[in-house]
Amino acid sequence: MSKADYYEVLGVSRDASDQELKSAYRKLAMKYHPDRNPGDHAAEEKFKEASEAYQVLSDAEKRAAYDRYGHAGVGAAGQGGGFGGPFAGSVDLGDIFGDLFGEMFNMGGGQQRASRQRRGEDLRYDLTIEFEDAMFGIEREIRIRRRESCEACHGTGSASGKGPSTCPQCQGRGQLRYQQGFFSVARTCSACGGTGSIVTDPCTVCRGETRVTKEIKLNVKVPAGVEEGTRIRYGGEGDAGRAGGPSGDLYVVLSIRPHDFFERSGYDLHCVIPISFPQAALGAEIEIPAIDGPVTLKIPEGTQSGKELRIRGRGVPHLNDKGRGDLVVQVIVQIPRKLNRAQRDLVAKLAETMSVENKPTSPSLLDKMKDLFS
Repeated sequence: MSKADYYEVLGVSRDASDQELKSAYRKLAMKYHPDRNPGDHAAEEKFKEASEAYQVLSDAEKRAAYDRYGHAGVGAAGQGGGFGGPFAGSVDLGDIFGDLFGEMFNMGGGQQRASRQRRGEDLRYDLTIEFEDAMFGIEREIRIRRRESCEACHGTGSASGKGPSTCPQCQGRGQLRYQQGFFSVARTCSACGGTGSIVTDPCTVCRGETRVTKEIKLNVKVPAGVEEGTRIRYGGEGDAGRAGGPSGDLYVVLSIRPHDFFERSGYDLHCVIPISFPQAALGAEIEIPAIDGPVTLKIPEGTQSGKELRIRGRGVPHLNDKGRGDLVVQVIVQIPRKLNRAQRDLVAKLAETMSVENKPTSPSLLDKMKDLFS
């Protein structure tokens, strides 16, 4: 029975680069590996076929011989059955599979033991504050539940305090080896989770987990100028690490209640203030509330409804910096719904002195209205 062409097996052209060969083989090996297809003999054969093809084509000398003489030019590797045992110039599977299969294939017999020492988990605390608190900062006491190192066993997880002992199943290697075809396959030890050690006399307080859950109080300082969704990181205030590992971090995520009067845009504050027709026509100085107390707003003569007036430095403080944004006031001219007789007479006399042509203009009325509020 004739053997399939190695280039066709890998699905590459005859002038494929080394990287293209490696990429093609990686895909086939991941697809047809016996561990992914237990009991599927057809998949196992395809895996062996792809491995054989890559072994030849990844070697410059063997590839040159194969290109010139075909299967006859590569000797035992091209005669079938050549992969029954360890093969010369073997494929570097650690390089081919990287992290994905690095644990599966034990290349070189080195131990791949997972460390018992692990960093603690990060925690999140959602804190809702008032609008003014976000403006000027605040300090709050919060309560969180986190895992801390067990004091009874000093974080060893062992009742005797001696800590873990060597795992009897993997003899401390953290892995168990199996011979599968022409590969030596290593799997993580299920008894110890790859650490190579187990706790035989678990602590009665933490039950061997090395940590216990406690509720603690923390003072949280919210700086001035924070905005919705701001995350404040408190290093080392998360869960304690395992077996002496570093603690995780605490992230306080802020939610800000809306204000009845002001809206925020960046570091600026926006509000709407009603003014009378005389104030708009003649100009005026009025006192309005700001976020930190009253402020005087100067209305220029002939101010149109929808005009925005800016008061410098009365907005949001810059976060971790000097200065503040502005207070942007949009004035809306209010037309009284009802007038008494004296008022009507005055408005009528004013109307006699004014002339307005009520004709359409360009741009459109809609665009004109947009301009008023821009």
